[in-house]
Amino acid sequence: MSPPARLLVVDGADASRALLVEALARLGHEVTAVADGAGALERLARDPVDLVLLDVHGSAADGDAVLARLRRDPALAHVPVLVVSADGDPARVAAWLELGAADFLARPFDPILLRARVSACLEAKRLGDAERRMARALARELEVGREIQRGFLPASLPEWPGCELAAAFEGARQVSGDFYDAFPSADETQLTLVVGDVCGKGVGAALFMALFRSLIRAVATRAMRSGTTLVGTVDDRLLVALTTANDYIAREHGSANMFATVFAASLNTITGTVRYVNAGHEPPLVLGAAGGVRARLPPTGPALGLLPDAPLRMESVRLALGETLLIATDGVTEARDAAAAFFGEPRLLALCEPPTASAESLVARVREAVHAFAAGSEPADDVTLLAARRTTLRF
Repeated sequence: MSPPARLLVVDGADASRALLVEALARLGHEVTAVADGAGALERLARDPVDLVLLDVHGSAADGDAVLARLRRDPALAHVPVLVVSADGDPARVAAWLELGAADFLARPFDPILLRARVSACLEAKRLGDAERRMARALARELEVGREIQRGFLPASLPEWPGCELAAAFEGARQVSGDFYDAFPSADETQLTLVVGDVCGKGVGAALFMALFRSLIRAVATRAMRSGTTLVGTVDDRLLVALTTANDYIAREHGSANMFATVFAASLNTITGTVRYVNAGHEPPLVLGAAGGVRARLPPTGPALGLLPDAPLRMESVRLALGETLLIATDGVTEARDAAAAFFGEPRLLALCEPPTASAESLVARVREAVHAFAAGSEPADDVTLLAARRTTLRF
């Protein structure tokens, strides 16, 4: 037997209404009764209930209309309605169920069947209420994750002679772990650029994103201040930073099975040399001054956090005047349209064919193309872009 609940009986016939109220009270429930749909809506606006028992023929107003109105009202849609009627025609019963009735009870009713129908409706409501509470809790968790994620993204990008930067971040409905960062060296000759993508969704991914990003920045900036690192000069600071982040996550948090793909680069704004580590990330693109992709920068090691002492190495490439480095997460190429087709790398490469007027215009071009492609579909992953364009010579 279900625990006592608050029930509302809607029946315009005094005798049958009294009979139903008495039977429900014997089951231990708290029962109120009204004669018509207007009275039911007034009572429900004032006092919430767990179940409505609606006699579709005994109500003063049309019972079908009352049922439809109860189902349309967002404040009442979660309250189950048990239709009571002497008309047990299967077509009519099916019509009431299609209107949103939770169940049907034929008159004259058997007390045992009444108890079973009421118990089933109340159990369904209990489960529905629990599901809605979980959905609200999940929504709060996702918002916390989004706040964590937003809080670790740069409020603005550095403005630097000889180089222009632009970035875009579009968060998915489900929080994941994209991040980007950009900061100058102490001697003001180099810009550090970082883009990462932590596996998974939710607050866990956001927390690990904060951990990866903080470790990389803290170690890299400390190395820059000191001028030396464990493996050599300040030029190797990114390798030290990514190695430190990898080993710490793998050793201290390996049981969480969290990892991140990361591309980190140091751009010398005087020479145009880019020294980089690509830890399992989508290959960034070097765009020629006249347009098109001049080079792809494939991984130089595995994703961070999988194995301690993972082999990571640095490579280098040079940006000539007018050339652009474009770094993106897989949310770009894996964006889906309404038919679940991927945006794909060919579309991204086609967007890189025209000459790049500015880093900002390139980022906007890609972002708008992804938006247009994925219009009408729910974004499954974050979309993150970071572009650095070498503009003038520095001496």
